[in-house]
Amino acid sequence: MGTIKDTAKDYEPKAKVKNISELQSVSTDLNVFEDEEAEYPYQYIEVGGERYKVPASVLGNLKAILEENPELKKFKVKKTGEGMDTRYTVIPLA
Repeated sequence: MGTIKDTAKDYEPKAKVKNISELQSVSTDLNVFEDEEAEYPYQYIEVGGERYKVPASVLGNLKAILEENPELKKFKVKKTGEGMDTRYTVIPLA
């Protein structure tokens, strides 16, 4: 362990994980990964070399949509609220 000055010089912030709702559209063919080493494990997809978190509620909503429309290729996620009041709406795209 070095001085705070040396530690600050060597500091690299952890890569920020974005949210799936930041994407204009999401393909149903994307692979889902799990980051179990994070402080709070989460599932994510990778688009353009960046991670996008996939909340469990999105997967649940998408499952219900796919039961009615198994041929769905793309969808969008709308996020409303913040913190404990965050809600996600899955919107099928043509």
